[in-house]
Amino acid sequence: MREKDLEGEALLALAARCRTVFDRFRVQWVVNGSPELALKVAACGVHLASSLDVGAARAVAGPAFLVGRSVHSPRAAGEAARAGADYIVFGPVFDTPSKRGFGPPLGAVLLQEAVAAAGGVPVYAIGGVGPEKVGACLSAGARGVAVMSPLMGENGAEDNLARYGHELGGF
Repeated sequence: MREKDLEGEALLALAARCRTVFDRFRVQWVVNGSPELALKVAACGVHLASSLDVGAARAVAGPAFLVGRSVHSPRAAGEAARAGADYIVFGPVFDTPSKRGFGPPLGAVLLQEAVAAAGGVPVYAIGGVGPEKVGACLSAGARGVAVMSPLMGENGAEDNLARYGHELGGF
């Protein structure tokens, strides 16, 4: 759950609504950025931006809590793995307007290098990934994909999750 504009009770209410959808589809879910919030809303874990510390989040959340981290290079994937990340999100792999601030698309070759650098920690591809690009990510060694645009279309996240779930790896 990634929401940068809400706080307090409004953010907690959103988390409660999201949880009902995630539970219905049996989706593990994490909260972006705050291990404290993730614990409060009974998420499965926390996802950290590339600038946030895996060890600090682990200290707050404990060893059983999922801690993931975004990275933008194979070197950073290795660092996140050595710091104790449970999973890594690598990208942007392909072009997408929402990730252009992180630089040009990294491509499947660098994704493959990030998977190798992660030393067995699962790596998920993000950035311009739709149903037609999942195969390229999996062929590069990604454990799966993280998507936004295909799910956030005009029908709303719940309808799109049901529609694309099969194409994106199955629910």
